[in-house]
Amino acid sequence: MSVGSGLVLIDKPEGWTSHDIVAKTRRFAGTRAVGHAGTLDPMATGLLILGVNSATKLLTFLVGATKTYEATIRLGASTVTDDRESEYLSIADPAAVQALSAEVIEAAMDTLRGPILQVPSSVSAIKVDGQRAYAMVRSGEEVTLKSRPVEVTRFELLGVPEFRLQDDHGFCDLNVVIDCSSGTYVRALARDLGERLGVGGHLTALHRTRIGKYQVAEAQPMQSVNAENLRVVPAAQAASELFTVRNLNDQEVVDLRHGKQIPLGDTSPDASLPIAGIGPDGTLSAILTTAGPRLKSLVVFQPETS
Repeated sequence: MSVGSGLVLIDKPEGWTSHDIVAKTRRFAGTRAVGHAGTLDPMATGLLILGVNSATKLLTFLVGATKTYEATIRLGASTVTDDRESEYLSIADPAAVQALSAEVIEAAMDTLRGPILQVPSSVSAIKVDGQRAYAMVRSGEEVTLKSRPVEVTRFELLGVPEFRLQDDHGFCDLNVVIDCSSGTYVRALARDLGERLGVGGHLTALHRTRIGKYQVAEAQPMQSVNAENLRVVPAAQAASELFTVRNLNDQEVVDLRHGKQIPLGDTSPDASLPIAGIGPDGTLSAILTTAGPRLKSLVVFQPETS
C-alpha cells in the first residue's frame, strides 16, 4: 500500500548511492514517485531528504537550502576526484606537511570563507556539452569546469591537526565543520585548501548533518528502515515547518487550483520566502509567493486520492 505525500529523512550509510536510497524507499513506500533533495556521494554519509508522491514538488525549495557538513581533510596529497576514492595526482614532501602549524592552516582556511568563486570538482554531475563531467573524466577526457559563486559561512577546525606517516608519506588530517550554500563542493574546499598551503589536499570523510531546518538527528538510519516503520513527515507539516503559513478558505483553494490569485490576507507583502497555503482540512493546497498586493501559486497540490 502506498503511503501519503510527505518528506522522508534518511541517515545515509557509507557505500550507498543516493539512487540506492531512492530505490529502497520506492519499494517501502509503494510508489515510484520518490525523489531526493541533493545527492550524496557513495563515500559520504548523513542526511538525505526524500520527497514521496506529490511532496516531490517540495524538493525544489529544499535543493537550494544551506547545508552543514562535518568532514576530514587530508593535507599532503591531491587526487583525481579530490577525495580518497581515486589515485594520487601529487604527494608532498613529508617535512613540508609536518611544518604546517594550526595558525598557517587557519589563515589558509580564512581565504575560503565568505562569498567565493569555486571551481567544482571535475568528477561531478555537472554537464559539459550534454555529458556529465564525471563520465568524461572516467573515460580519460580532461575536464575544466567554470568557477561559480558559492558562500561558505563557517569553515572551522574541530580539534587539532594530526600529522601521520603512512607508506613513507606524510599527511596532516583536519577534522572540520562547514556551513555553506547549495552548490558548494566540500571536496573542492579540501582541494583548494591543499593548494593554498602548497601541499595538496583531498577529502577522506564527509558527513552531512543539516539541510535547511532539518538535522540528521531527526533521520532514520537507512539500515533499519522497512515498509512497516518508514516515517513520512506529511506534506502540510513539512511545508509549515519550512515556510510561513497562509491559512486558506475553501474558495481560495478553488481559486488557486484554477490559476487565480488571492488576497494577501495577513501575509506580509515583503515575504521573500515561499508561503505554505494550508486548506481548511489541514492539507497542503499550494506553495505561494507574493505578486504585488496579492498571492499567486508557485506549485498547486491536488487532493490526495486513496
